[in-house]
Amino acid sequence: MERRDFNKDAESWDENPGRIKAANDIADSLLKQIPLTPAMRVLDFGCGTGLLTLHLCPMVGSVMGVDSSAGMLDVLQTKIFKSNTRNVQTRNLDLERGDELDGEYDLVVSSMTLHHIRDIETLLFKLYKVLASGGCLCIADLELDNGQFHDDNTGVFHFGFDRKMLRSAFSDTGLDDIRVFDAAEIKKPSQKGILRVFSVFLVIGFKSKA
Repeated sequence: MERRDFNKDAESWDENPGRIKAANDIADSLLKQIPLTPAMRVLDFGCGTGLLTLHLCPMVGSVMGVDSSAGMLDVLQTKIFKSNTRNVQTRNLDLERGDELDGEYDLVVSSMTLHHIRDIETLLFKLYKVLASGGCLCIADLELDNGQFHDDNTGVFHFGFDRKMLRSAFSDTGLDDIRVFDAAEIKKPSQKGILRVFSVFLVIGFKSKA
């Protein structure tokens, strides 16, 4: 299966009010579970246009937004410039094609990205490697959806996730104190006009202190 070209969607990405609401709800859910601090170093993997990045950055020391789409990052960079945000940086990295993360982060977040990743076990290990001792990994994604969430499933390698499976994947990566929470509901009409509700959940795990 080919991957989705997010560059062509970048300019219009934020025009979807449901997408904005979902990002805000996921951010609010994360903030209820993880106390942020002004010294915290954050990595937002699959940051896109920065809907989660810019929600978190006022409360932490720094945010590194990483995405494989240069077009998405261009939109985020414009937002950073217009808002005079000084603690957000971006990097155009494609981990599935050999790029590597570096640095060390107290919090690694990823929202609605995991279902676009073929090999989630390898990705989780890469995110784990850049977590500081005692750091936290937070991933928000869809419950199992039978492939109904996206109108076009190009680049969708997982039709949502089973909570127990993802919790187990966190454990296999080496994370501890794993917790799962409801994060958001996304309402979308079907092609026949029937309103459907899709659930998003948040998985949190911690890297043991050295």
